[in-house]
Amino acid sequence: MSLITIRASSLGDLFDCPKRWYTKNVLRKFTPSSARARLGTSVHAGTEAFDLARMSGSPITVDDAADAVVNTLYEKYDRDGEEIDWGDESPKQLENIALALHTKYCVEIGSKTDYKVVELRCSPVTFEDAGITLTGSVDRVYVAESGELGIADIKTGATAVSADGTVKTTTHVAQLGVYNMLAELTIQEEITAPAMIIGLNTGKTPAAQRAGVGSIPNPKRILLGDDENIGFIEQAATIVKSGVFYANPKSMLCSEKYCPAYPTCKYRG
Repeated sequence: MSLITIRASSLGDLFDCPKRWYTKNVLRKFTPSSARARLGTSVHAGTEAFDLARMSGSPITVDDAADAVVNTLYEKYDRDGEEIDWGDESPKQLENIALALHTKYCVEIGSKTDYKVVELRCSPVTFEDAGITLTGSVDRVYVAESGELGIADIKTGATAVSADGTVKTTTHVAQLGVYNMLAELTIQEEITAPAMIIGLNTGKTPAAQRAGVGSIPNPKRILLGDDENIGFIEQAATIVKSGVFYANPKSMLCSEKYCPAYPTCKYRG
């Protein structure tokens, strides 16, 4: 059987709705990039500029880094050259949200965190028996107070951080586990500190524009499993090897907006 490449960021799709994952990652069919996706991309651009400058020893101001936020937000096309579907929103409407989250990250998190690597493109890892190759790019590798290294991933979204400051982590464990493994192999150093989810909440009001950090201890543990639990790598391999990419019409993302298979999917009812 030929190898199938699985991006760490796509694991959520694979386990939630294999048909959606197959359509996007094997058939290479996509829905247009949304306004909210562009909002997240623009915040990532600004935080990257801020962190890279600080890590290099030539820090820039929050406002200087904000240029990357605005420039990215107003781009007409996504990285695949497809025009962005703004729907009922516009770059102008989202600019204040993007800049507010950028500022919160830089002041509350970025300026207080010691990073070893920013935007790490990882070497792929192939599991011949499983028939899969895992790939991914890690947002950050940070240095903990103990001196240990850990990975950090920035997540933006309308529910990324709850009103009490709690950051969602459970849905990202598999992805962070893969990131942890890939980053270790790429930089050739052990990464043993808890993984961090840096949540940036994209609310429309200042009160709902929150930043927070969640922690995932030893995220690699879920990849290989144990005597009682099948590891995520084996679970992914089972789906891929079977060739049965079944649909999940109960998925929260079962809609034309998120799934390119939706228009022709006979399982959605």
